[in-house]
Amino acid sequence: MPWIKFSGDFNHRVTPAVTVAYKAGWSGLVTTPCAAAAIASGKASRLKTPRKGELPNVENTTDA
Repeated sequence: MPWIKFSGDFNHRVTPAVTVAYKAGWSGLVTTPCAAAAIASGKASRLKTPRKGELPNVENTTDA
């Protein structure tokens, strides 16, 4: 599960009956399919995975 930061509002459709809404500016762990869709749409950037006990560095984003 990758760490990402959303730069724009993004709705991820999990199933036909379930949609998860992510607000711009939110960062955290998401499922791999959600991360792939958000990054492909230009609404998110991938974050470096923090080490145990370390806070995520939301300033250090990558587009990979």
